[in-house]
Amino acid sequence: MEKSIETIWKEGFLKNDALLAPKLNNLYSQKSIDIVDKFRRMYKINRIAIVAFAFIILPISFLVKIPYMGIGMFVLFFVIVTIAQKFSKRLDTLDKTQNSYQYLLSFDNWVKEMTATNTSLSRFLYPYVFIIMVAGFWFGSIGGDIPGNKFVNFILLQFPDTYLVFGFPLILILGGVTIISLLAYFGAQIGDFDLKLGYGRILKKLDGILADMNELKA
Repeated sequence: MEKSIETIWKEGFLKNDALLAPKLNNLYSQKSIDIVDKFRRMYKINRIAIVAFAFIILPISFLVKIPYMGIGMFVLFFVIVTIAQKFSKRLDTLDKTQNSYQYLLSFDNWVKEMTATNTSLSRFLYPYVFIIMVAGFWFGSIGGDIPGNKFVNFILLQFPDTYLVFGFPLILILGGVTIISLLAYFGAQIGDFDLKLGYGRILKKLDGILADMNELKA
């Protein structure tokens, strides 16, 4: 009995040596390579942009007298780039000689691991950003007057009965803890949104191609 068209298609992209549907096989192979290469380029551009921004924000923070924030952001950006660079090296190890289905599965597994790491880090990243921003405005320039102390004195003048904890108004402490807690709680969702904002379209294409392949494989 002759093979059905669906069977031919399955064999066409699931086997490297398939001769039954070479055009289909080549199409999926090219799509697989293109989508991974496009992601790799975007991933590289983002790393370069983060490094550039780190070197821009540092001197600017000294000029506007919030160096503590600039230093904190500089350190954060380089931690992010270091982690991203490690993932980039692992991405480069994906074997293009695999058939298109296995190649995309390997890439999909890499994406899932990268996304999981991003989600975990986001729970700490956004609270950290808030803390260093507050620290930047609170402490001001290095060796100069501390704007935060002036702010506390202003509050005490306006509200003399303000309850203090270690010299800080309790209301400020509660507000800060609340914001940090919310950022930690929703950090994963924020990180996921940020990831989709940058790579959402290409990852959606990846899901679509894998869905097509899985349908043919079934």
